[in-house]
Amino acid sequence: FSASKYWTDCLKYECTVAQYIGEMCRYCLASPPSYADNAHQVRMVIGNGLRPQIWEDFTRRFNIQKVAEFYGATEGNANMINATNKVGAVGFIPFIGEPFYPVTLIRVEPDTNEPIRGANHLCIKCEVGEPFYPVTLIRVEPDTNEPIRGANHLCIKCEVGEPGLLVGKIIKTTENSFSGYVEKSASEKKIIRNVFHKGDQAFNSGDVLIRDEHNFFYFKDRTGDTFRWKGENVSTSEVEAAISNIVKLKDCIVYGVEVPNTEGKAGMASIVDEAGDLDFDKLCAGINKQLPAYARPLFLRVIKTPVSLTGTFKMKKNDIQNEGYDLTKVGNDSLYFNEGSKFVPLSQELHEKITNGIIRL
Repeated sequence: FSASKYWTDCLKYECTVAQYIGEMCRYCLASPPSYADNAHQVRMVIGNGLRPQIWEDFTRRFNIQKVAEFYGATEGNANMINATNKVGAVGFIPFIGEPFYPVTLIRVEPDTNEPIRGANHLCIKCEVGEPFYPVTLIRVEPDTNEPIRGANHLCIKCEVGEPGLLVGKIIKTTENSFSGYVEKSASEKKIIRNVFHKGDQAFNSGDVLIRDEHNFFYFKDRTGDTFRWKGENVSTSEVEAAISNIVKLKDCIVYGVEVPNTEGKAGMASIVDEAGDLDFDKLCAGINKQLPAYARPLFLRVIKTPVSLTGTFKMKKNDIQNEGYDLTKVGNDSLYFNEGSKFVPLSQELHEKITNGIIRL
């Protein structure tokens, strides 16, 4: 994939529909303007990974009439598509079709992500009646991603506008079956039992979504990426998108890091700045304006080389997250601490004051 040649290729081969995945749309937006931006004939793009924060900028710059963003996984059964051009939505389930599609949201404990069950020991849906198309959102504990269950021991379906875990009821049909993985233990980890009724099973997508009053679904975060700070859930996806927009669409990774003598995880952002032109004042001002206090990263790492990508054009964050704000593990990268009004270099002395609790976060 080449961001600078993407539209040139579309023009060359007279494409009318194009595909994207992961961060491809952001890379195209970050590329210098070209005559091919509007000279192509592409009327629609289809894929997944177009962030809501850049959706309209992307369609406006490249004159795209329609975006068909979809949600799905090769092994999953909770799949959907936004075929109506709704900005930011990853899928839509019409109310009339709910009874036929077993994908839903259930309630989970906010601290453990365990399903909340009702008196009957089944999971509790996040709202409305049980769909015939059993794909829905359920409540989960944010720290453990386990479903929250009601008094009936069933999962709890999320209310409109409430983040929840996307699950798909496992039914022996072509659309809703779950064949699992080669390793049985891996398959077991993706199955939630007693969701809608005692004895039933549902596929755990591992993703947190939100649905609106019209039943459009919006991606919020991966369950393992969301973290809690100051008693609030922080969506790394939303913070990454906000920061990337502030810093001219540079690559940005956000994650939570443990700090001694504190509860939850403090936010940390890593920004790729190969050109060395990162504007720290603009970054701090933008963060303070666009993000609530609990979601503002306290630590910043400036990375001087590109971050490795997955096969689906998503940035790999595990190694960077594991290195945290440890001065001995970041190599030639620079670390900073957010004092509220500005980012200051994270010296060894400042690091010790933070870890020893002298500086309260």
